[in-house]
Amino acid sequence: MSTQTAAQQRAEAKASYNAFMDGCPSRQLLDRISDKWVALILAALGSDGPHRPGIAHEDGPRAMRYSELSRRLAGASQKMLTQTLRSLEVDGLVTRTVTPTVPVTVTYELTDLGLSLNHVMAGLKDWAETHMTDVLAHREEHHRTAAEH
Repeated sequence: MSTQTAAQQRAEAKASYNAFMDGCPSRQLLDRISDKWVALILAALGSDGPHRPGIAHEDGPRAMRYSELSRRLAGASQKMLTQTLRSLEVDGLVTRTVTPTVPVTVTYELTDLGLSLNHVMAGLKDWAETHMTDVLAHREEHHRTAAEH
């Protein structure tokens, strides 16, 4: 029996990941990152999204306070936002920094790993925004056709 280094064990595990197999950890990760709140948090921290004319904005990733994220993500409950940020922190996609001020300041920022995922997720978000009119037209046509039968 040969002894493997930790790096060799990780490389072997990485080669064996297959999201089509039940119980594969990559399937759990896909489940997590396919959540709409994850996509929107990554986009917000990556400074993606609409910017109001005349208001300066960052062209790249930046740290955001919890309250700023909450305002940016309309419809996200405090519980959902907190749970999602915690899960992203556990997975190493986001860092949480607490600054001892009065009141305490908590900021969230993408890690390098989170930034690499943000590039993928930003493409999905852009695709959804670009093709929403087409999708709505197809939905309408489908409902109209289904109602005729």
